[in-house]
Amino acid sequence: MTTGKGEKIGSALAKAVKAATGITAATFGGKMFRTNIRDVPKVEGLKRDDGWIDMQVQFLIDKRSAGAGHVVGWTVLKPGASHEQHLHRNCDEFFIVLKGHGHIITDKGLEPSGEGDVVYSPRGVWHGFNNTSNEEVVLVWGWMGAGSIEDSGYENPPGGHKP
Repeated sequence: MTTGKGEKIGSALAKAVKAATGITAATFGGKMFRTNIRDVPKVEGLKRDDGWIDMQVQFLIDKRSAGAGHVVGWTVLKPGASHEQHLHRNCDEFFIVLKGHGHIITDKGLEPSGEGDVVYSPRGVWHGFNNTSNEEVVLVWGWMGAGSIEDSGYENPPGGHKP
């Protein structure tokens, strides 16, 4: 049996990782986590003063539920709802518009956004989303580098949000 170049490289990398860290595939551990959106409660206590305006938010995967160092979430914004401008000091964020349209809130103002848009906000970048339509907007989103809102370094603009 011959070994291909890719297999040789992969084997060498595995040996190097094991030698440097003691980690093998068997010691990575962890378990697969599976949930269903119907089984995940909506987040309670999101305050309008913190920029959470008429939003339904679910943390599908996070530190609490899956021991994860990131968050995967689901948000429904009713017509007129908004996640006002905010940033995360400790994580990057992405969101995908699955349904509906509105505006992305940027540090330079508002930009139109709709179904199929994928938006990435590196840590420390102001961002948000307004539903300006007559239909619900559905977003799937994630924080990379933080498993909870506390870990994310969530921050409002200086002076807070205007009523």
